[in-house]
Amino acid sequence: MKVLMVLTSHDELGDTGEKTGFWLEEFAAPYYVFKDAGADITLASPIGGQPPLDPKSDQPDFQTAATERFKQDSEARVALSKTQPLANINPDDYDAVFYPGGHGPLWDLAEDEHSIALVESLYAAGKPVAAVCHAPGVFRHAHTADGKPLVENRKVTGFANSEEEAVGLTQVVPFLVEDMLKQNDGDYSKAADWQPYVVTDGHLITGQNPASSESAAEATLKLLRQQND
Repeated sequence: MKVLMVLTSHDELGDTGEKTGFWLEEFAAPYYVFKDAGADITLASPIGGQPPLDPKSDQPDFQTAATERFKQDSEARVALSKTQPLANINPDDYDAVFYPGGHGPLWDLAEDEHSIALVESLYAAGKPVAAVCHAPGVFRHAHTADGKPLVENRKVTGFANSEEEAVGLTQVVPFLVEDMLKQNDGDYSKAADWQPYVVTDGHLITGQNPASSESAAEATLKLLRQQND
């Protein structure tokens, strides 16, 4: 069971002068869901190497059992520091892909040709494709084999407009995840702000926010096990 996790390489929060990147919990919780299930995990990012951590996600209020475990896990920290460049990744080598969020993916992964090709390839092969929080932004330009938006007529979720407004970044981000999914004719739904919410439609899995990351990984693992039975 080989799982690819793709993280952002982008660290600038628009023109604010602040830093962004990936959200720690959205990486750590899924990482351990897969690791504890015995998966062979590969980490990748657009430029490779150490992906930038959103400094807000490292604040005390946002720590969980998974983030604390990661901080004590030297092997995992070394693996994270050596992500593979996306250009070197062969989609055929993996059984599933999982995209953690953070604001970074809205700038790079959503537009990255290698990421788009990766999503399209795994999706076409019927393999689980999962993204949580802002990471469903990676589907912005992805299409199915017949040229339609990948999320068209698919049940999906992702970071809600109301959540983006709550963190004060509606005017900073390049696009709003909820709006984009709807514009691509996705069947978008959400729970209350900051509550866990995961949607599975076929082999497409999306989670609404950081609280949804572990459940999204568990949904991905469930699909993998069904496919391997």
